[in-house]
Order: sequence, then structure tokens, then C-alpha cells
Amino acid sequence: MTLPVLLLPGIGGSGPDHWQSHWERTDPDMTRFAPSDWDRPELADWCEALDRAVEALDRPPILVAHSLACLLVAHWAAARGTPVAGAVLVAVPDPAGQVFPDEARSFAQVPEQPLRFPSLIVASADDPYGTVDYSKRRARQWGSRLIALAPLGHINAGSNLGDWPEGRDILTSFLAEIEGNGA
Repeated sequence: MTLPVLLLPGIGGSGPDHWQSHWERTDPDMTRFAPSDWDRPELADWCEALDRAVEALDRPPILVAHSLACLLVAHWAAARGTPVAGAVLVAVPDPAGQVFPDEARSFAQVPEQPLRFPSLIVASADDPYGTVDYSKRRARQWGSRLIALAPLGHINAGSNLGDWPEGRDILTSFLAEIEGNGA
């Protein structure tokens, strides 16, 4: 039995051309969490939305977070005990970076302790929101494995990835690892 996958878009909610939206449309095992406001994110609201989404599933899911939602996962994991099977964190943004959105400041004090579940960070060589070096630092802090990809920008709709087959392959391998470890 395949683990459920919970998609966690970043600010703006990953529009129709984003790889997360492609995946959700084509895979019934994937669902999306739903905070009150995608464009004016508040950490408490997003944590509560993640609580609701995880609790609605019949088994602990794999979280697949993009951008701001990667920081959400770190905050949520530090404050909540709800079990999840693992997390794939794509395009982790640096809150100290010049282009980090002001409206996301409630996420900026990112917990540094290890995540309590297996995790994988996927970084692009030319992400304007977070460098590979920043992702390496977070990977060390969170106990995550890191995959550094060729230049793909912010790994979003603007990267023109469509269904992003490489990302699906990364997720499939991660799922196989998790399920092979008895999740």
C-alpha cells in the first residue's frame, strides 16, 4: 500500500502550471493542504492547516513541500507531535535573503533542530530564493539528505518543468526508501 502524499505549496498556492498542481491532477494519492490565505501567509494558520490535512489522512503521509512550505515543515515539526512518514523539501528559501517576501516574515525564525522524520532537500544551483550553500546548512541542521540539481531556478512554474519527471523520480525513490524501512 502506497503512503499518501500531502502537497504543501508555498506562497501563492502553486498555480495550475506548477509541478505540484500537475502531480495533484494526475495522482489520486496526492492531496493539498489548504491554509486560509495563500498570499498573506501566517505561520499559525499554516500550521493549523497542516494539522488538519495530516489528521484527515488514514496514515502518516509523505510531505512534499515547496519554498515557504519547507520552512512551515520545520516550524510544524518542532511544535507538533503528529506523525508523518517523511518530507521532501524543494527549493528551501533563505529568510535572510534579499528577495524573501515581507509578507512571510512570521516564518523567518526557522528552527534548527533535526526533523523527527526522514527528509530530503532538493535544491537548484541558481535558485534566487536560496543558495545551495544555504540548503546544505539546513540539511546539516535538520538531518536531511541533500540533492543539488542543475540550474532550475526556483523549481516552480516559472522554471517550465511541467510535470517535472525528475522530481517524480526523486519522490518515487524516497518513497521506496521510507516504505523499505517499514513506514
